[in-house]
Amino acid sequence: MKREERLEYSKNRIETAYKTVDAAKLLAENGFWNSAINRLYYAVFYAVNALLVVNEIYPQSHSGMKSQYSQHFIKTGRMDIKYGKLLAQLYDWRQKGDYENMYDYDSESVKPLFEPVLEMISEIEKEIKNAL
Repeated sequence: MKREERLEYSKNRIETAYKTVDAAKLLAENGFWNSAINRLYYAVFYAVNALLVVNEIYPQSHSGMKSQYSQHFIKTGRMDIKYGKLLAQLYDWRQKGDYENMYDYDSESVKPLFEPVLEMISEIEKEIKNAL
């Protein structure tokens, strides 16, 4: 991918991340907690993916995305460890909510995630701008 293509791709992914948080809010407001977790995970996934692509890192899977993000941004101190932990939590919770039929989240577990997810996306957006 050429630099201009990576930048355009990342811009679109960040926009999608914010829209996906909005979708999660609508789901949460209507009590669809597992679906809200799914959307929060994907919001972070889109943002992390944008960051990786800008830096010419192209993971092939969700677990690859997690490990590449950790290797290049968390372990190096470019991004706060709390964002690595948030990504790992959302990944695990999405897996449980999507694939374990008897697992249900509630407002107490989901609502506190909105602020850190938005903060993480914002920090990733800053990191992308710094990479330019």
